[in-house]
Amino acid sequence: MMGEILVFVEHDQGQLSPSAGEALTAARELGERLSQKTAAVLVGQAAEGLGTMCAEYGVQLAYCLTSPVLSDYGPETWGQAIVELANQCSPSVILSVGTDRGNEVLAQVAARLGAPFAANSTVVQRGDAWEITRVQWGGSLLEDIVVDSELLIASYNHHSIEPAFFPGDNEIEVRTVGVELDPTLGRTVIRDRVTLTEGVTLSTASVVVSGGRGVGSADGFAQLEELADLLGGRVGCSRAVTNNGWRSHADQVGQTGTRIAPEIYIACGISGAIQHWVGAMASKNILAINTDREANMVTKAGYAVIADLHEVIPAVIEEVKRRRS
Repeated sequence: MMGEILVFVEHDQGQLSPSAGEALTAARELGERLSQKTAAVLVGQAAEGLGTMCAEYGVQLAYCLTSPVLSDYGPETWGQAIVELANQCSPSVILSVGTDRGNEVLAQVAARLGAPFAANSTVVQRGDAWEITRVQWGGSLLEDIVVDSELLIASYNHHSIEPAFFPGDNEIEVRTVGVELDPTLGRTVIRDRVTLTEGVTLSTASVVVSGGRGVGSADGFAQLEELADLLGGRVGCSRAVTNNGWRSHADQVGQTGTRIAPEIYIACGISGAIQHWVGAMASKNILAINTDREANMVTKAGYAVIADLHEVIPAVIEEVKRRRS
C-alpha cells in the first residue's frame, strides 16, 4: 500500500486548536504501525508558522496550502484545498479529529473525492481491508466496520487520543503549496467574528463544575460559579437546566451540548442521563455530589458525596479559601 498519511491540523487564524495534538499523535502512531510517512496539512497563509509545533509531535513534513480564497475558515474552501493536495500526492489516508470543524472539512473532502468517510473512530487498523471501530449513538454504542477502499478518510473521536510529544530534537520540512480554488467556494468563508468567551472555555477547561436539576434555580448557580472561579475552571450544566431557562445552551454538557475532558468534573445534582454522560465521559476524574446514591452519575463517578449540594459546595469553598489564606 503506497501513499502517505495526511493529517488535517486544525487552527483558527494561526492559533493551533487544542485538538491538533490529538490528530498529530494519532496520525504518527498509525504511520508507525503501517510504516508510512505522515504529513501535516495546514490550510491558509495564517498557518505558515505552525510547522514547528507540528514537529513536536514527531511529524517531519507539513504542507501549507495557500490561496487568496483561504483568507479565513470555510468548509468548502478548506475541503477543496485538501482535495487539490490529495490529487497531487495520492495519500493512502486522510485523518482529522472529529470536532465539528474536523468532521465538516473531511466530509467535504470525502464527498469531493467520492471516497468513504468513517467519522468518530476509536481504532483504525489495516488487514486485508480497513478495520475500524467507531462511536455511534453519541457514545453509547461502538460499531465495528470494514472499509474496502485504497483511500481511507477518517476522523478520530474527540478526546479518545491522548496527545503525546515525540522525544528528541525534531525538525520539520514545510512545503508551501499554492492551490487554485473556484472563488465561488468562498460563499461559506467566515466574514466577521464576535467574541463570546475569552480565556478558558468549557471544552478546554481543566476543571468543570456542573449543575443539574438539583441546583434548584438559576440563583443556585452562584455558588457553583464561585467554586469554579476559585479552581480556575468553568461552569457547565445539564439539559434539564437549559430547558428550565436557568443557563444558556452554551453551558450545556452532553450529546447535544459540549463534550468535555477536564482533569476533574464536579457534577452537582445531576442524575447522569446517557445524553449527559456522553458529554462528560472523557473526564479524567469525576466527583458526583447528589442525595441519590443510585443516580447514574454517582454510580459512574470515581468519587461521590451523598449529601445536599447546597451544604457541600459552601463547605468546599470555605476549605479552598482556608488553604489558600
